Amino acid sequence: MDLDVFVTAHSAEWDRLETLLRRKRRLTGTEADELVTLYQRTTTHLSLLLSSAPDPALTGRLTSLVARARSKVTGARKSSWRDAARFFTSSFPAAVYRLRHWWIPTAVLSLTAAALLGWWIAAHPEVQSALGAPQELRDMTRPGGEYETYYSNHPAAAFAAQVWTNNAQAVALCLVFGAFLGLPVLWVLLENMLNLAAGVGLMSSAGRLDTFLGLILPHGLLELTAVFVAAGIGLRLGWTVVDPGPRTRRTALAEEGRTALGVAVGLAAVLFVSGVLEGFVTPSGLPTWARITIGVLAELAFLTYVYVLGGRAVRAGETGDVEATDRTALLPTAA
Repeated sequence: MDLDVFVTAHSAEWDRLETLLRRKRRLTGTEADELVTLYQRTTTHLSLLLSSAPDPALTGRLTSLVARARSKVTGARKSSWRDAARFFTSSFPAAVYRLRHWWIPTAVLSLTAAALLGWWIAAHPEVQSALGAPQELRDMTRPGGEYETYYSNHPAAAFAAQVWTNNAQAVALCLVFGAFLGLPVLWVLLENMLNLAAGVGLMSSAGRLDTFLGLILPHGLLELTAVFVAAGIGLRLGWTVVDPGPRTRRTALAEEGRTALGVAVGLAAVLFVSGVLEGFVTPSGLPTWARITIGVLAELAFLTYVYVLGGRAVRAGETGDVEATDRTALLPTAA
């Protein structure tokens, strides 16, 4: 391509597009049609330039023109209650449902590992001794000890907010840093399962496993499910780096990354419910069976939400990505 000839042939069109974009008044129908035509032509010119004779200055100018024209043509995107409703009734449950083959095995393997570690701790006093001094362990596991008072030592509202913040950070780490081949995800899972296994093992060795489960299950079912969902989707994002499938690696990471960020927002709402349960239900004076029942109902409600609304949305073609109109426009490829 002769760059000088190319510029001479099309500069008038670019100048006219620039003029239309600078118009403060409302465009007439003819001008609007002209703007769309010039936008399409300039997009093609940019594609030809990038593939044949990239020039930094000219490429920068045309890129700016195309971006401004696209904004003018499509209009400014305004969020609305409809977007929020669509997200919680379609996008979020669809993403969780579509990726269930990642987070369900993650949950099963993690809980199995935690149970085995808990049994190992409970069955081996020498392991317990490595976790803390005998007096410290007695203070933790005795009636009215640290495991029990942990949930009632602080005002319920402040405790719920703190729990929500901590859990949301852990979930965000899983989702945002999953692209690093999933390694941060494995660390978050390991930390959570070790904490759970230590509680199970120490309280079981003290003959108070039922008390521990009565404290952990009301909020822990929903909380751990959120962590497993985040971990599974984070691992899926990490695997996308290794195997993007039929898509280009860039496209696959963009699509799965947008889905992961959307899931992070949805799980923040799920963890808010879990935090409320941990702050108000777990330390309440309700009978153990009532507290556990509330936790089980919350978990069943979430799974029903995912499988009913999410399954319906996936069958309708939803993937959990943003709407097509909000995605980055792909430039045409020159033949």
